[in-house]
Amino acid sequence: MKKYELIETKLLTPLGKPLYQVKALRAFGTIKEGDLGGLIESETNLSHSGYCWVYENALVFENGQVFGDAQVFGNAEISGNARVSDNSWVYENALVSGNALVFENAKISGNAVVFGDSKVFDYAQVFQNSVLFGK
Repeated sequence: MKKYELIETKLLTPLGKPLYQVKALRAFGTIKEGDLGGLIESETNLSHSGYCWVYENALVFENGQVFGDAQVFGNAEISGNARVSDNSWVYENALVSGNALVFENAKISGNAVVFGDSKVFDYAQVFQNSVLFGK
């Protein structure tokens, strides 16, 4: 059962593809039916399973994925082939891209950038102006 629908916007990804705002079709977790969320490029960016959600001004595009019970909010951005899952949070102005994986309760915040083949997991936190890349 779908938990959200896509609402057309006039906004575009950096590569010129359309972005859609998510709107909850049912209540789950702290989300109420009708709540508006952040922006995604397609339904492949946000799972219909679990309590995962893209909030506020957050953006998920390209092949980025949010699933499980992950939360993306603030001005956070998920792109490339990045995956955010489990109970992880990406928020504030954080950027996760490339083939990066964020899982198992990890938190990425502030102006932190995680990219390349990086893996952040097991309650790890990357914050402020940190940059994490490579393997």
